[in-house]
Amino acid sequence: MSDTPDLISSLPPLRDIIREHNLRAEKSLGQNFLLDLNLTAKIARAAGDVKDATVFEIGPGPGGLTRGILSAGAKKVIAIEYDTRAIEALQSLKEASEGRLEIAHADALNTKLPALAAQFSATGPFVIVANLPYNIATPLLTGWLEEVHANPAQYREMILMFQKEVAQRIVAKPSTKAYGRLSILAQWLCEAKLLFDVPSAAFTPPPKVTSSIVRLKPRGKVEGDFSTMEKITAAAFGQRRKMIRGSLKDYMGLVQMLGLREEARAEELNIEDFAALTRLASKDRL
Repeated sequence: MSDTPDLISSLPPLRDIIREHNLRAEKSLGQNFLLDLNLTAKIARAAGDVKDATVFEIGPGPGGLTRGILSAGAKKVIAIEYDTRAIEALQSLKEASEGRLEIAHADALNTKLPALAAQFSATGPFVIVANLPYNIATPLLTGWLEEVHANPAQYREMILMFQKEVAQRIVAKPSTKAYGRLSILAQWLCEAKLLFDVPSAAFTPPPKVTSSIVRLKPRGKVEGDFSTMEKITAAAFGQRRKMIRGSLKDYMGLVQMLGLREEARAEELNIEDFAALTRLASKDRL
């Protein structure tokens, strides 16, 4: 174990791995590879001390970020990869990890992480560190937030890379253009912080947009159904220029009970306003 970082650092450069396995980034898979190992180490460090944690990574590609997480001393890394070319390319890293890297050939959208951990006899706390494919980043996050809602203790934190525009939506405050459903779902359940940007030049091939790293730390147990919050925010922001007396007409009794201003628009309601509506609406369903 003490020699693991040396074993990892002695691996061939990522560009050689890509060339050897013909691992050209596929646009259909949302692939943009991070090859700067100083940057991947910085992202891994953002997760703090992971020596006691099982770390999930989504779409490792040639393994740049995976190397960073392993070198940070993660107890176990479970990398979920859909591309069989990448799975083959990761084998030398798996060998160098001395048993700490597991590779799952799976579609992350259809994978429950705690069940996957059990499959590999991996224990918590669970951390997610991932350069997410742009085309599935939002549904992945929504699914994990639902898992956080069901069991907030199982995830310690998530360090996730998004397209900058999506990252700004996650951390947005009320009465701003970026504030919406994703802001509310994320901040209802987690402390959300934008850590730093990653320029497009850091990727191969470079995307047309800047990316950003977001840290999400679960707040703990919250009252109210996740599905109810989804329905309320969908109604509120489905026509965001409407006053809530129109967009939330099905919830007007609860809006009045809470003393919310009926002429307000969805973006003027804060996280606690939506949380309070969700708590009451959830009780109404019982």
